[in-house]
Amino acid sequence: MRLFTKDTQAIFWNNNRSAIQRMLDYDYTIKREKPSVAAIVAPTSTATFDKYFYGGEEIMIPLYRSTPEAAQNHPNADVLLNFGSFRTAYDVVMEAIELEGQFRTIMVTAEGIPERRARFMNAMAREKGVTIIGPATVGGIAPGAFKIANIGGTLENIINSRLHRCGSCGLVTRSGGLFNEMANIISINADGIAEGLAIGGDRFVGSVFIDNLLRMQNNPDVKYMILLGEVGGVEEYKVIEAVKSGKITKPIIGWCIGTIAKHFESGVQFGHAGASANADRETAEAKNIAMREAGFYVPASFNEMPLVINEVYQELLAKGVIKVIEEPEVSPIPAERKARNFICTISDDRGEEATYCGIPISNVATPDTGYTLGDVMSILWFKKRYPRWAVDFIETVLKTVADHGPAVSGAHNAKVTARAGKDVVSSLISGLLTIGPRFGGAIDGAAKYFKYGYDNNLSPKEFLKYMKKEGIPIPGIGHRIKSVRNPDLRITGLKKFVAENFPSSPILDYALEIEKETTSKKDNLILNVDGTIGVLMVDMWRELGYDDDEINTFIDAGALNAFFILGRCIGFIGHILDEKRLNMPMYRHPWDDILYDIDPIKES
Repeated sequence: MRLFTKDTQAIFWNNNRSAIQRMLDYDYTIKREKPSVAAIVAPTSTATFDKYFYGGEEIMIPLYRSTPEAAQNHPNADVLLNFGSFRTAYDVVMEAIELEGQFRTIMVTAEGIPERRARFMNAMAREKGVTIIGPATVGGIAPGAFKIANIGGTLENIINSRLHRCGSCGLVTRSGGLFNEMANIISINADGIAEGLAIGGDRFVGSVFIDNLLRMQNNPDVKYMILLGEVGGVEEYKVIEAVKSGKITKPIIGWCIGTIAKHFESGVQFGHAGASANADRETAEAKNIAMREAGFYVPASFNEMPLVINEVYQELLAKGVIKVIEEPEVSPIPAERKARNFICTISDDRGEEATYCGIPISNVATPDTGYTLGDVMSILWFKKRYPRWAVDFIETVLKTVADHGPAVSGAHNAKVTARAGKDVVSSLISGLLTIGPRFGGAIDGAAKYFKYGYDNNLSPKEFLKYMKKEGIPIPGIGHRIKSVRNPDLRITGLKKFVAENFPSSPILDYALEIEKETTSKKDNLILNVDGTIGVLMVDMWRELGYDDDEINTFIDAGALNAFFILGRCIGFIGHILDEKRLNMPMYRHPWDDILYDIDPIKES
């Protein structure tokens, strides 16, 4: 059974830039088709992505505020790399374990997690079938497939230690530093590592020696194994029993660090939390003797480890168990890499033909392709091609808001500017600058507040009280001319379209219930065209499968107002061209339409 493959992807908890970049550099070097880091959980970040290099090019990795959110968006990422501090690491692991079916492996770098918590965390992981690497670990590696963060050291060291491609040895150590040293020794005296882990230096780690060696026994890439134990604890004896009982049949080389401890009069701890012998059988010497008696290959000293490795390797090579490995080409990391200042995710003009989200313009532009203006908008604005009913609704909105006569502020400004002799662009801008909270902006507000009321189950009366308490006039309610007795035919048309085409429109229905309350007080407090468009946009997005966060992002970004802006540009330009065609003179507002109320300044 392989712990990692070339398709393995991880969710990285805590945006540790250096560790993530090392993983991506390794991915590029071994020519992975997709990066090993699928997403990053950055609880305090307000950004939605971060940029990293993949070779000489930059890629965007999405950021999320929580592990469940990242997991939901990346269901194939089955490894969690927990780079949280010892204060948060436990909670991060427990939350991840509860996401049953998501994570097969969780790595924990933090050391010093309270022992009671570590034991409970490890027990829960075993119960759920999750492999925990750590705590207090640098991780693991499947050379040529997947590498966790900083294991193996620098990229130069990785290549020198042949960790860029699969070898024949399965290596399990406690120490990350000794792992790197052993990887180098194995590369010099054999053909490198097939799978390796540093299980962690804390007293209670998730997966112990026996867990990983039993898995390697079933991993076809592993032809022999190395167990590098240490003084303290009894985990090595579980491996000894597995060899004696025949559960482990592959050749295994064993050595326990800390044989010098016998020369000290009192117990000495050697670096790791568990590296201290509390009984004779926990000494490194006793373990080495027991391993040798069980049939392990055990050197006389650590200095002889290279000789033993070479002996086992040559024996398996002679038997044909191990085949000579051809060295693959690696992709070198460019010496200089330039970060980009701008990002574009909707169009690309670098080829012979520009594309809209990967679709050549020629496939979109002509009538026979079946693409309409609404299709282009859905692609360039929302990066999806909407179904026909939604595209038709977008185009209906544009036609509905295209113009509302010459008297509204935007059209008036555009006409006045055109009569001053300015060009189309200047005249259009002067009109567009009037669009805001009082002109067009009600679409955004209507979407926001009616959505809030509906989602919080506020009755129409409760909604009115809420808006009064907030001190905000209800966006999308009220019209200067239209009323219950004199309905706005634009709204009538929109309602008819919705009834015939929308799968459902619950927020429109909710807004119409509120309209009954407002019109009972004054008959012109109707749901106006801005309000109707605002609530229907939310209904449309929900039917298209967008979640609340995505819809809120659209609203906050002004996407709804953008529909009004685009549509009204059609009318503004019409009025500008009308002024030019009529060759109208410079406009001056009449005196009799201005109230002059000027107090003369008294001279001192």
